[in-house]
Amino acid sequence: MNKISLCFPIVLIWIGACSPQTATPAPPPDRESLIPSDQTKITPDIDIYPPRSMSDEFADPVPLPYPVNTAGAEDSAFILPDGKTLYVWFTPNPNQPPEKQVVDGVTGIYVFYKNNETWSGAERVLLQDPGKLSLDGCEFVLDNRMWFCAAREGYSGMHWFTADFVNGSWQNWTLADFKPEYEVGELHITADGEELYFHSPRPGGKGEYDIWVSNNLNGEWQEPVNLSVVNSSYSDGWPFITQDGSELWFTRIIGAPELWRSRRVNGQWTEPEQMFVHFAGEASLDNDGNVYFTHHFYKDNRMLEADIYVAYRK
Repeated sequence: MNKISLCFPIVLIWIGACSPQTATPAPPPDRESLIPSDQTKITPDIDIYPPRSMSDEFADPVPLPYPVNTAGAEDSAFILPDGKTLYVWFTPNPNQPPEKQVVDGVTGIYVFYKNNETWSGAERVLLQDPGKLSLDGCEFVLDNRMWFCAAREGYSGMHWFTADFVNGSWQNWTLADFKPEYEVGELHITADGEELYFHSPRPGGKGEYDIWVSNNLNGEWQEPVNLSVVNSSYSDGWPFITQDGSELWFTRIIGAPELWRSRRVNGQWTEPEQMFVHFAGEASLDNDGNVYFTHHFYKDNRMLEADIYVAYRK
């Protein structure tokens, strides 16, 4: 689930031991060409733990069609409010170590565009200088700015970066203005730019991961506060706030990931309620209230692959 945060320390050791900028970069391979030939595409009818809605507000989830989902691992979906642009983190083999993912030429962030009911082919989102290594993920987009976490050459540890959408592509990546000691996991900034939510195991929490919120005061993020009303002794994280600021969706890991929701009433977050179960995590909602999320397929405690699912609001 927390693939980026947990994998990066290994990647950093490997990145520091090589000098890829001295080699002439080869053309990138097609992302599907590196999916292992013996990796079977799992469908709902053979899924051991299919995701399920726990609320009358939503229909049971269904997987997005190809070309979004493949036999590889699609993860960390982020849907723009209009429901027509979808960002996804992809790796062809979820059991491949990160030091191989960073050099396979295909692991990273992709974007899909929806026209009527059809999704376009995958387009790679490049966020590093040519010839340099980087493992990018946990993307979040607000207006024309993307926040993403990365382990990359020239930096020690995992950091948050930003990029700007200029002339049809993501450009001008730079280190984000965020204190690294917060041990930031996936984040979400409210549509008004006033609140930043993230998960972290930093001291003062209730469990392994907790959700924290930082307020923006005169352009500076203030000391984070533990969002105690939604946190538990389990891992709580991967937050998403709806455009109107009325709902907080997050992942709680109780053996397997589940999706929970808290509502904001009179300016205060309420006790959360369970919304989806069975390996459902990392929610992202469009303006119609449809929930896009990651579903991992497991068997015998081994992840086989991952897909992006959607649960339509009734």
